Amino acid sequence: MQTFQDNQGRPWEVELNVHALKRVSGTLDVDLLTVMDGGEDSLLERLVVDPVLLCDVIYVLCRPQADKEKISDEDFGRAMAGDAIDAATTAFLEELVNFFPKARRAVLRKALQKVKKLEEMALKAAAKVLDSKTLENKMKAELAAKLSDLDPPSAGGSSTTSPAPPA
Repeated sequence: MQTFQDNQGRPWEVELNVHALKRVSGTLDVDLLTVMDGGEDSLLERLVVDPVLLCDVIYVLCRPQADKEKISDEDFGRAMAGDAIDAATTAFLEELVNFFPKARRAVLRKALQKVKKLEEMALKAAAKVLDSKTLENKMKAELAAKLSDLDPPSAGGSSTTSPAPPA
């Protein structure tokens, strides 16, 4: 069993067993046993990139505790943001890995390590792009082009002097 705290400071226990898997499948139509199935839109990838789906799954796993404490899924969701989602993700993924038998557990742990490594690489790449002068210069050029499109110069040039009075 893994634990995490939400943004209200409430501790949550994530426990994955056959009964919990059935509850998630019946409630959300999500089969956690397919987490290792590859493909373009794998469940593992969806869970890692979609915090709403992830929090729904975690809420269903924690629902017996939530029911006991009279915490609705809306209240649970309101307390899930930022670091709480990160802590819940870690707790859920560790519990998921530990659910499987030894051989599959080893493969899933490797898959999770790869996902974490790719996520770190993507974040580093994004930070590098955001820090680069190239991006800043490109944005300035595009902004200047947009501004010049909004205020084109007049055909005869601009003049600040009044025309001469008629003679």
